[in-house]
Amino acid sequence: MSLKVMTFNVLQGGEERFDDIATFLSRASPDVLVLQECLGWEDGGRLRRVAEALDVPQDDAHVVLGQSRSRPSGRSYHVAVVSRPPLRSLRIHNDRHFLGHCIVECELEANGPVTLFGTHFDAHHERLRYVEARYLRSLIDPAKFRDGQYLLAGDLNSLSRRDPYPVDLEDRLRRAGTDKYGHPPRFDVIDDVEDFGWVDTLPTRAGSTKWVTARRNRGGVTIDYRTDYVFASPRMVERLLSSEVIDVGDTSDHNPLVATFR
Repeated sequence: MSLKVMTFNVLQGGEERFDDIATFLSRASPDVLVLQECLGWEDGGRLRRVAEALDVPQDDAHVVLGQSRSRPSGRSYHVAVVSRPPLRSLRIHNDRHFLGHCIVECELEANGPVTLFGTHFDAHHERLRYVEARYLRSLIDPAKFRDGQYLLAGDLNSLSRRDPYPVDLEDRLRRAGTDKYGHPPRFDVIDDVEDFGWVDTLPTRAGSTKWVTARRNRGGVTIDYRTDYVFASPRMVERLLSSEVIDVGDTSDHNPLVATFR
């Protein structure tokens, strides 16, 4: 039986697009779903609707809202996990000294125990995201990681050297006035994640040629990015069947990424 894992940034809680989001999720039917920017979801209403769309029980064993700290604006960009397999050993990490939002850590049963980290890294600077990546490292025993089944899914707001960025990316970023990746653009976060042993599922077994999860146009300059990832530990990646980006048009400003495991 396969395990379909999806990460999806719904943009500002989904706003007036939420019905379209629910319809898409019902059609895509992931087994494990990590959602970012669950703004205003504290009352549980939208999370229950997501569970309903996936035909997943609406209880604490299957639905979790990771509470993120408030930003200076007063908004909290929560991270949610909805899972068909029951969740256990749940921990929410939201230490404001290390994390811009939060990390949801949980375990589920899928052909053996699988430890999942669902997250949303800081949107402002690679230096801050690097701190988050190092904090993530501190949560994992390297020996257990090497021999165990682990997944990391989320919007990491970071660039990978493996993606086909144009040779003039640095110039495009400057013309667009985009500073969050640095000048020249930095790849520190994904380098560090992969250095720990995480394997990026998309270039490992791409289901299509699509790779862009976020297209941005600033100052008349259009740049394609991938900032959304599903990573797997070496043992877990042995089960990887495919990984792909799904184009959702105007449903969000991010395309979800889904990885399927046997």
